[in-house]
Amino acid sequence: MNAAVVTRSFNRLFAWKVRGIRWIEIIGVLMVAAMIFSVYLAKAAAARESAQIADLERQIGVSGQRVRLLKAEVARLEQPGRLEALSRGAGLGPVDMKRQTREADLAQLQPIPEPKPVIIVAPTPALVPAATTPAAEPAARAGEGAR
Repeated sequence: MNAAVVTRSFNRLFAWKVRGIRWIEIIGVLMVAAMIFSVYLAKAAAARESAQIADLERQIGVSGQRVRLLKAEVARLEQPGRLEALSRGAGLGPVDMKRQTREADLAQLQPIPEPKPVIIVAPTPALVPAATTPAAEPAARAGEGAR
C-alpha cells in the first residue's frame, strides 16, 4: 500500500461525521467520561478504605488504653502488702520455727490427718408422711368432717 492511500483512509476515518460531529470526537468524549468515572470509583474506594483505617486506628487506641488499665490493675492486685493482708486474713502466714525440720528427719514426720467428710442427709418427699405436708392438711380436715 502506498502512503498516500493510508493517509487518505485515516483522513476519511477522522472526517466521518454523525449529525455534524466527527466520530473521533465522540470516541474522545466517551474515553474522557470513562476516565472520569473510573477516577470517581477509585476515590470512593479510597475513602471507604480511609474510613476503615481510621476505625481500626480508633479500635487500636481503645485496646491500648484497656491494656494500660489492665496492667495497672494487675500491678495493684500484685502489691506485696495487699497479698500479705489477704493471706493473714485467710489464716496463712510464715512457717513457725518449730515446724521446720531437716531433710534427714522428713521420714519421721507424721502426715496431718485428713478431715472426715461430713454427710448431710436431707429428708426426701417419699419419707415425709402425706398428712404432715401443708397441701395435705386441708384435705385431711375435710375428710374428718365427713365422718
